[in-house]
Amino acid sequence: MNTSRPLAVVTGASSGIGFELAKEAAVHGHDLIICAEEHAIQDAAARLEVHGVEVRAVQTDLATYAGAETLVRQVRALRRPVRTVVLNAGIGHGGAFLDAELADLSRVIDLNISSTVHLCRRLLEDLVAQGGGRLLITSSVVAEIPGPYHAVYNASKAFLRSFGLALRGELRGSGVTVTVLMPGPTDTRFFVRSGLLSTRLGRSRKDDPALVARQAYDALVSGRAQVVAGSLHTRAQELATHAFPERAKATLHRRLAEPGGSRSHL
Repeated sequence: MNTSRPLAVVTGASSGIGFELAKEAAVHGHDLIICAEEHAIQDAAARLEVHGVEVRAVQTDLATYAGAETLVRQVRALRRPVRTVVLNAGIGHGGAFLDAELADLSRVIDLNISSTVHLCRRLLEDLVAQGGGRLLITSSVVAEIPGPYHAVYNASKAFLRSFGLALRGELRGSGVTVTVLMPGPTDTRFFVRSGLLSTRLGRSRKDDPALVARQAYDALVSGRAQVVAGSLHTRAQELATHAFPERAKATLHRRLAEPGGSRSHL
């Protein structure tokens, strides 16, 4: 790969917000290492190469310890400093908690939480050692909302928000900035794969993932702590939720998300 260009690592980059985040990095001159479990990550790499950068696709299951280590080894094998890390990979599981298989719920935790902690622990030490870099962690506006029929998913996003802001505080003065991305409902495969199209949430207006990624990348480059990305409507709704007590937010989410569905990818 061309060592004269900065290098970015983007997970969950086969489609949706992750792909658009990778495209933002490519447009701004980054070579890329992109990662996802699906074979579609190879197609994504080909689509990103048209921006005149080099792209390496890593197809691995980040929900496993071995899969996360595979990505770390691929990154370090290049022996190049990483300028930007975007941890976007995640899945959700809709439906009643007691109707869900424990294995499906555990996988949400393994990918959304455990893999993010794993990759942060491995890759942040490299960024700190080189004296600088940027980290983006994709949370969600639902991080601030108790989520009936999305209980584990919403809780995982709350963890990511808290975790990212905590890391930012720890890394102050290191040259490494941490930004938390909080998108609202976005036009990706999430709603189809989670069986939510028949719910009010599934029928709600959704933001363009390219818009979300553009705002997220701007916030990342600016070194902001967090960004609620998307349309003015989404940002206004997120701001309005601050005025509601937790019980009211949980009741509203229940109405929007009932009934749930199957496992989904962002």
